[in-house]
Amino acid sequence: MTGISGYVPLNALMKTAFSSPDAPPALGPYSQAIGAGPLIFCSGQVPLQAATGELVGQDVAEQTKQVLLNLGAVLKSAGLSYANIIKTTVFLTDLSRFADMNTVYATFFPEAPPARSTIEVSGLPRGAKVEIEAIAIKPS
Repeated sequence: MTGISGYVPLNALMKTAFSSPDAPPALGPYSQAIGAGPLIFCSGQVPLQAATGELVGQDVAEQTKQVLLNLGAVLKSAGLSYANIIKTTVFLTDLSRFADMNTVYATFFPEAPPARSTIEVSGLPRGAKVEIEAIAIKPS
């Protein structure tokens, strides 16, 4: 029963975990991505190479590219692509490197880029300079 038109009770939404062998495994007790209804919530990706677990890139631009490739692999495991992303949050250890990140980021979102927040943080896992999390939506 729904009291509000279109309202779906939370217990009616199935939670589905998604993961990709082409993205580094989670560094803790969390999923690479969780789907609930039409939304996919992607955990933050850092610039680790999936095969080795090693940090990729010495600068923010190189690391941003690896982070977004990892994020793309996770999205692909859910049958989605960058075009399905509606919101990202970018974490940088040095906000003065924003332009370096932004230049690479823009190449992954050439049309209708998602909404975004960018936050400076004091540190990231494995000494990374950038981490990006995303929310994507399945087409109806």
